[in-house]
Amino acid sequence: MPTWDDVVAIAKRYPEVEETTSWRTPSLKVKGRFFARLRTEAEGGLALVCDPSEKAALLASGDAAYYTTPHYEGYAMILVDLARVEPERLAELVEDAWHLKAPVRVRRAYESSAS
Repeated sequence: MPTWDDVVAIAKRYPEVEETTSWRTPSLKVKGRFFARLRTEAEGGLALVCDPSEKAALLASGDAAYYTTPHYEGYAMILVDLARVEPERLAELVEDAWHLKAPVRVRRAYESSAS
């Protein structure tokens, strides 16, 4: 079962990631742009920035690892149950969230260094 520490380790593979807090909970940002946070309130879960079409597909899949709440309706964020998500899929989702929020300059530098 992945933990917040695993989420941080995945995110730190990418440049300019900082571990900080948002709404008094642990979170991750890239160049000051929020892309993930550990929800410690109510139903918990990991809140990740997500493309709206990807969010719809994850929710439609029926996989219990992905859910939303009324608060997140209409937002490009998916809630992930760390106790149920496959580690490989979590890594993909964190990478996608980083790509969505990283400034173009940071993404380009990363992509050119990975080539």
